Amino acid sequence: MLDPDSGLSLTIARIVQRLKGSSLHSQLERQARVSLYKPEIKLESLKEDIKDFLKTSGWEKKLQNAVYSELNVFPSPCHPAAPPEHMKEPLAYMRKAQGSWEKRILKSLNSMCTELSIPLAQKRPVSEQKELLSKWNEMGTDEPDLSLFRPVYAPKDFLEVLMNLRNPNYENGEQPSFRNHLGLIQVPLKVKDIPELKEDFSELGLNIGQLGIDDSAQVPPEFFENEHVRVGQKGMDLFSSVINFLAEQDSAAAQQYVRQGCPTALRADLWALILNISNQPEDVLYYEQLKSNVIQHDLLVDSLIYKDVKLTASNDDYYFVFEDYLYQVLLCFSRDTSVLEHFTYSSATPPKSYIRGKLGMEEYAVFYPPNGVIPFHGFSMYVAPLCFLYHEPSKLYQIFREMYVRFFFRLHSISSHPSGIVSLCLLFETLLQTHLPQLFYHLREIGAQPLRISFKWMVRAFSGYLATDQLLLLWDRILGYNSLEILAVLATAVFAFRAVNLMEVTSLAAAEAVLADLSTLKVMPLLQIFLFATVT
Repeated sequence: MLDPDSGLSLTIARIVQRLKGSSLHSQLERQARVSLYKPEIKLESLKEDIKDFLKTSGWEKKLQNAVYSELNVFPSPCHPAAPPEHMKEPLAYMRKAQGSWEKRILKSLNSMCTELSIPLAQKRPVSEQKELLSKWNEMGTDEPDLSLFRPVYAPKDFLEVLMNLRNPNYENGEQPSFRNHLGLIQVPLKVKDIPELKEDFSELGLNIGQLGIDDSAQVPPEFFENEHVRVGQKGMDLFSSVINFLAEQDSAAAQQYVRQGCPTALRADLWALILNISNQPEDVLYYEQLKSNVIQHDLLVDSLIYKDVKLTASNDDYYFVFEDYLYQVLLCFSRDTSVLEHFTYSSATPPKSYIRGKLGMEEYAVFYPPNGVIPFHGFSMYVAPLCFLYHEPSKLYQIFREMYVRFFFRLHSISSHPSGIVSLCLLFETLLQTHLPQLFYHLREIGAQPLRISFKWMVRAFSGYLATDQLLLLWDRILGYNSLEILAVLATAVFAFRAVNLMEVTSLAAAEAVLADLSTLKVMPLLQIFLFATVT
């Protein structure tokens, strides 16, 4: 067991090591050197004077935000003696299952490659490069023949894999107590109950105002215990209070604030602050380099991206207008090798390919695609809602990339993490079985296991299912709590809301019909009622 002091020392050492190679480190050094020429910097108190200068000039706050970002993204350090794979995933059977799933995905990709006689990657002819560059902002008008391409996998394929997950230590026990769990997920992970969720999501309480909900209704401000909405009732005072910590560039304060929602006009700035995205000139240049890589090289996954956008976002009433943005962001994302860094704390491993004729020779192995992420059916829906907030391609790209490496990767990899899709499925089934046992049992008996319906919602973080304004309110809370557990809570709340109708159905198709349209649902009342008006 790692004692707290050792854990803190390891965390500090890791953050220092990571920040040393960052652009922020070189900027801080440059500013410190510049400050030496200022008259207020004295030789006898050099260290303290430079610290004061960095504090008053705003650089200390930038450093704090960078440290806070690292703490949010990277897991707590393992014991120094623990093998590296424990940081990725502590449970051996989860690692094995993820490895098997990755082989299956890669086999599917390679078989498509062989069937269609298309290389995984090739350089585009100069004429094609020029054409793509000229069409960069209107790629949606292109209609390539994608009839032969198919998604490598869909959420339902992934669910089948999760349903077959087993902990080998539980298989041979004489008392299979966990078999009392009647759902599809049969692995023994610790998930939270309603009292624990109430404590974690205390800011969502019924007597605490939520921006975007209570401030739009005729609700007396004195009804609420906190100042969050009382300030909101005063109109411009709300904006001045938020603008205040936006001006101070305080990531931690912004993250705490959005737990109760945020003003629509300031959401883009607040999310960027929480994710520590500032869109500096070097960030824009990096995006342009990724764009150049797209122009020069054609990857097989490009066709998978085109196909996915055509099948999902292009047919969505909210998102079809952003088709061009989606192509730009996702094509650049596939080339971004900085995404590989997230595999240090993900249970997944980036797939490898070999230079032609060098199969099996490790020195000729390359990650494919370059970012290590093979897109699946619905992947583009992680980007689509962000297009409502960000209209500058490089900033949109950075926000999506940060959202992916913090949150979305956990929705399509097998792990024991509390925000991982396995835990979310188990949390959903446990909550539903505990608090709506009759409904759960009824649906199970008619062959309509609830998870078969809700799984696609959670894998997509509800993108494409909720109205966009409601989805953004949900994602506010994901950012605010740095957790995806709220997805499972909302999925359960939806079943609770439609429980009366669901008790009448007699087949899976009928149950799916009852839950086919979530676009009229209001997220916050559902969450509040389920968490805080449920008898436990």
